[in-house]
Amino acid sequence: MPSLLLVMFILQLFLHIINTVGATTINELLWIIYNQFPTPTSSSSKKAIVLKKEVVRLKRELKAVSAQDDFAKWAKLTRQHDKAMNDFQKIDNSLKTHRTTFTSTISALRWLGTQGLRFLLQMWFAKTPMFWLPAGWVPYYVEWILSFPRAPVGSVSINVWGIACASMLILVSEAAAATYVLITKKAVPVGEKGQPMAFAADTKGEKKL
Repeated sequence: MPSLLLVMFILQLFLHIINTVGATTINELLWIIYNQFPTPTSSSSKKAIVLKKEVVRLKRELKAVSAQDDFAKWAKLTRQHDKAMNDFQKIDNSLKTHRTTFTSTISALRWLGTQGLRFLLQMWFAKTPMFWLPAGWVPYYVEWILSFPRAPVGSVSINVWGIACASMLILVSEAAAATYVLITKKAVPVGEKGQPMAFAADTKGEKKL
C-alpha cells in the first residue's frame, strides 16, 4: 500500500497542475484525445476538421475572384462555400452538444478524483499522524497548530501536510518560472488563474471562419 504521505503529495501535485494549466485547456486536450479513438463523435469530428479547412480555402479563393470580372467562377465558389459552411455548422452544432456532455462528465470525474478524494482522505485520516516531531523540537502551540484539527499533539496532521505540499509546489513552480525568465529572457506563459504554465497553447494555426 502506498504511503499516505506520498498519496497526498501526488494528489496536491495533480491539483497544482490543473490549477496551473487550466481546467479548460485540459478539457480541450482530453476532447482531442477522445476523438482519436473510435468513439461516437470521432467520425463527425474528423469531418468537421475537413469541412472547416474547405470553408477557409473557398473563402480565400472567393476573395481572390471578382464578381464583376468572372461572375461564373465567383457564383460557383459562392455555392460551394455556402454548402460547405452549412454542412460544417450542422456537424459542429451536433458536436457541441456531445462536447457539453463530455466536459460535464470529465469535470465531475476530475473533481471526484482530486478535490473529492482530498476531502475524503482528510476526513477519514483526520486523527492519523503523518509523522511525529522530535520531542521538544518546537513550542507546544506550534505542535498544536501542526496537529490541527484532530491529529495527536506532537504529530503533523494530514491537513497540514497537504498545505505544506501545496506551498512547496507553488514555490518550486515560481522558482522554475524565474529560472526560465533568466535563461530565455522571455515572459512565462500563464494559465487561466494567472499561474505559470508548463507550455503555451499553439494558436498560430487557428483560423476564423
